[in-house]
Amino acid sequence: MAPLALQPAPPGPLSSAQAAFGRVWWAACAALAWVAGSAAQLGMAALWAPAPVAGIAALGVLLVLLGLRGRCTRWALAALAALALGAAALGFASTHARAAAQLAEALPPALEGQDLLVRGTVASLPRESLQGVRFEFAIEAAWHRGQPVVVPDRVSLGWFRGIETDALLSAPPQPVRAGQRWQFTVRLAQPHGAMNPHGFDLELWLFEQGLRATGSVRERPGQAEGAARLLDAAAAHPVERLRQAVRDAIQARVADPGAAGVLAALAVGDQAAIARDDWALFRDTGVAHLMSISGLHVTMFAWLAGAVVGALWRRHPSAPRWLPAPVAGRWAGLVLAAAYALLAGWGVPAQRTVAMIAVVVLLRQAGRRWPLAGVLGAAGLVVLVADPWAMLMPGFWLSFVAVGLLAASGPLQASSTQAGRWPWLRAAFVQQAVATVGLAPLSLLFFQQLSVVGFAANLVAIPVVTLIVTPLALLGVLLPPLWSLAAGVVHLLGAGLAWLAATPLAVWHAAAAPPWAVAAGLLGAVVAVLPWPWRLRLLAVPLMLPLLAPPVARPAHGGFELVGADVGQGTAVLLRTARHALVFDAGAAWSPGSDAGDRVLVPLLRAVGVARIDRLVLSHRDTDHTGGAASLARALPVAALMSSLEPGHPLRALAPHTPCTAGQRWHWDGVDFEILHPPAAALAAASERTRANTLSCVLRVQAAHGASVLLTGDIEAAQEAALVRDAGSSLPSTVLWVPHHGSNTSSTADFIAAVAPRVAVVQAAHRSRFGHPAPAVMGRYAAAGVPVLTSAACGAWRWHSETATGRCTRQERRRYWHHPGEPGSEPSRRVPGPEIASPRCRPGPAGESVPCPSMSR
Repeated sequence: MAPLALQPAPPGPLSSAQAAFGRVWWAACAALAWVAGSAAQLGMAALWAPAPVAGIAALGVLLVLLGLRGRCTRWALAALAALALGAAALGFASTHARAAAQLAEALPPALEGQDLLVRGTVASLPRESLQGVRFEFAIEAAWHRGQPVVVPDRVSLGWFRGIETDALLSAPPQPVRAGQRWQFTVRLAQPHGAMNPHGFDLELWLFEQGLRATGSVRERPGQAEGAARLLDAAAAHPVERLRQAVRDAIQARVADPGAAGVLAALAVGDQAAIARDDWALFRDTGVAHLMSISGLHVTMFAWLAGAVVGALWRRHPSAPRWLPAPVAGRWAGLVLAAAYALLAGWGVPAQRTVAMIAVVVLLRQAGRRWPLAGVLGAAGLVVLVADPWAMLMPGFWLSFVAVGLLAASGPLQASSTQAGRWPWLRAAFVQQAVATVGLAPLSLLFFQQLSVVGFAANLVAIPVVTLIVTPLALLGVLLPPLWSLAAGVVHLLGAGLAWLAATPLAVWHAAAAPPWAVAAGLLGAVVAVLPWPWRLRLLAVPLMLPLLAPPVARPAHGGFELVGADVGQGTAVLLRTARHALVFDAGAAWSPGSDAGDRVLVPLLRAVGVARIDRLVLSHRDTDHTGGAASLARALPVAALMSSLEPGHPLRALAPHTPCTAGQRWHWDGVDFEILHPPAAALAAASERTRANTLSCVLRVQAAHGASVLLTGDIEAAQEAALVRDAGSSLPSTVLWVPHHGSNTSSTADFIAAVAPRVAVVQAAHRSRFGHPAPAVMGRYAAAGVPVLTSAACGAWRWHSETATGRCTRQERRRYWHHPGEPGSEPSRRVPGPEIASPRCRPGPAGESVPCPSMSR
């Protein structure tokens, strides 16, 4: 009889083993229900009022009590259902209460952008760059115009050099270090990040980290009142101070910055120390998981520490006999592994591993052994109870699924029964194959890419990093010369990885797959790694194919799809026809090594299935329009480039170049393209003193059924007047890309009347430092009856010519942790326009993780 009485009570009492199994089963069901309740809460667009949540919590408690009371009765099945529902309700209510508490700490809107005098401590490792330094700051007190104000306890601050808004910023008077207490003037804002389909959710990450505001230090040269003052060099956060001391020592000892970054990441978890190009190499070769503190590193450290302590315990004559050496070793391994995880920043993989080690140690201490699946489940529950939002992070699933797949395949258990050394080597080979195949669907799901050379790279990198580099990085804290030896190993490993990455087809890129393809791919991975006969395992191939090469939805012949990416202060538009792709401008370059092309456009294009850019149009030379072009051309082939760039400009060498001049036309898949500006004479007469805005390429695109869009670059009032005069009949368009991001220099009433758009779109940053879009400009569009969408409120905007329907990513992906929004965005609207000949309206394809493209700030 099963340990759960699903029928009338059994005739005799249950054995102790049956009772124990029954308790474990019920506890597992309650834990899964709790997690399900938390997951349901994470899908909320907005939080509820406290009263209904309190009612759900009370109901949950009642159901749990009823379930526990009925466990050993004939109504056990109903009791189990009550227990599960109660646990789900409690998980939902608990997560909701914690979310509400975090949102209550949000920065008051009235304090956004105001000069605030704050005092507090540097609570994290500062991340330095050419522009300045960024760090987490724990605020102890804050004042506005001499009056105390309430602000979030922890914020993310940048201290930058150069000019920003109306203040001349200067470098910190002395290096910013963890644990220091400072007093300075800051400007804060509520968290707001780019919102692109399948893009990184910065606002979620900040919410999970407990950072309820972002901002910058306002240090003006010669400033007296509110000037930055270092109050205490070592006021708080001793662990962070130790991490910084180790990182600084590594950077001082190791001359190669790339190797120093890897050693700092492995020793103290400072992943920001690894250069962008190095991260790209590690991702392309599938070894990125080794370059941050993962479960593998923590487990290895715990095993080594436990073995050393156990050996010393046996040999030490004064060691207490009541505590056996194996027990001392286990507890020492747990304590030292937790210390290492804290030193490494206490990331999710480290948390998961420490939780697993703790469960194992406690079970062994109690004289019990759980299967690995039970240990993994208990560790996962501990992590999710502490941090429910972790289940939205790719790292959480990659960590747990990796261990689960290895446990399900069981290669080591099968090999451990065989004699000799080779079976263990074979088992290690099989484990790597299991991890590669099993994690492939998750890699494609989260990142739309798969390292083809990852299997070979990990065969070498795993033992090198875990058994050589990481121990040397940690031992270097005691013997610094070991860091130089570790750096040499890292250099050799990097050379080998670079050789692998240079092989043809080293990385497989795939479009974002529909849900059914994702489900099939995940099932295929499980089938591939389970210890089943090969005849059954071969079923994994057809199951995984749709995820490796998913179907890509494209516009019908004669129509086009437009995606205004969320790139903050800048312009970047993707336009697709049935068989062609055009990119109009490439967004801004934010800093050396960081631009909209690499961070936003490349992931977006790959996610929607664009493998080649047929034409890249750069409207003019300003960096908020061309900053991402080089990264875009490095990542994807560009067949042709069209621009108003002057001869000799380095970007003209990216692809075969044609100057854009009024009158140029071409026809793709039933869609007409026409350049309306600049005139050939103006382009020929341009000099270095000519304002780049005046030469902006203006492109009009019209579908076969008449719907159209006008992309205007940064033209100003004089160019608008010339277009009205010389090309007035070509201007009317369904959608207008507002000139110059909504600047006062553009969008004259005559131009708006000539275009007569049904909707206008502004691409500008949230709280733009240039004041875009200008209130006067918004007033002119309102007077003309033209609705205006802003990328700051809408995120990426996707528009389909066939249906004249646009969708905002920020509204479609809305969750309670996102910025509350601002006027100027409608989640979905039908734009009145010319009659559409298509007999039916079809929903547009989904974007990069959700529909509608997105931009990056």
